Amino acid sequence: MSEYLSITTLTKYIKYKFDQDPHLQSVLLKGELSNFKRHSSGHLYFNVKDNDSVISAMMFKGSASKLTFDPKEGDEVLLEARVSVYERRGNYQIYVNKMELDGIGNLYQKLEQLKHKLSKQGYFNKEHKKAIPKFPKKIAILTASTGAAIRDIQSTIESRYPLVEKIPLSTLVQGTQAKKDIIEKIEYADTLDVDTIIVGRGGGSIEDLWNFNEEDVVKAIYNCNTPIISAVGHETDFTLSDFVADVRAATPTQAAVIATPDQYELMQQIKQYQFSLTKFIKQFIEKKQQHLNYLSSYYKFKQPSLLY
Repeated sequence: MSEYLSITTLTKYIKYKFDQDPHLQSVLLKGELSNFKRHSSGHLYFNVKDNDSVISAMMFKGSASKLTFDPKEGDEVLLEARVSVYERRGNYQIYVNKMELDGIGNLYQKLEQLKHKLSKQGYFNKEHKKAIPKFPKKIAILTASTGAAIRDIQSTIESRYPLVEKIPLSTLVQGTQAKKDIIEKIEYADTLDVDTIIVGRGGGSIEDLWNFNEEDVVKAIYNCNTPIISAVGHETDFTLSDFVADVRAATPTQAAVIATPDQYELMQQIKQYQFSLTKFIKQFIEKKQQHLNYLSSYYKFKQPSLLY
């Protein structure tokens, strides 16, 4: 019977093999969290899965305390872990040392953290919002010199209120240099004695729009003395620039609508005022005429000698 191994012996041997394999001491994995549980001890227990496989995992309290986000069911994550065997159950699992959100999820987490920080500091408070002038004389437009955004804004302003002077300032809206350029153009536009500044660009991914989430850009908009309309992306896109700006427009076209009155509506108002004024003057003259007729019909005026 000596050739038969106990379950414990076999499991210990397998665990020894796992623990001695240098390729299993530090593996990089990505997958989706499932069956996530946070134990009262501070340890994390969960599964990591992809479309075809699943593996048990745990993270000790010490490593878990260093996380920069709050893991939850369904998160796509990147892991650094070692692979070993849990002897009591005889199954292999991973022991996670580091965990971070994968790709876009990491950006969204960073966005939420910065949004919470700036909101707490009062950058998004309503009392700091400036009113958009109703009849602007000059509007600065900060966006790329080519593309749909600048065309949409300029054509909409031209059709609505051609009296206003448009000042386009070619601005980088994507790439590593865009943050600095956006800030410089906002500060420059603030010196041009314009009535309104439109800052915008067309739609894109969260990576494409990220420059408008930068803390320094948010502070540049907040410190600007000229009212700013933020028109970044499409209707479903939101950036921190939208929250700090005086007004958020769902699209660049809507920003132009917000910034200007409609000449056709103004003409209708003028016609209505003209009609009302004409009616008032006519009624005023008729009333004075009636009063004059009443006075002229006075009998002593008909016989002037009676006045002496």
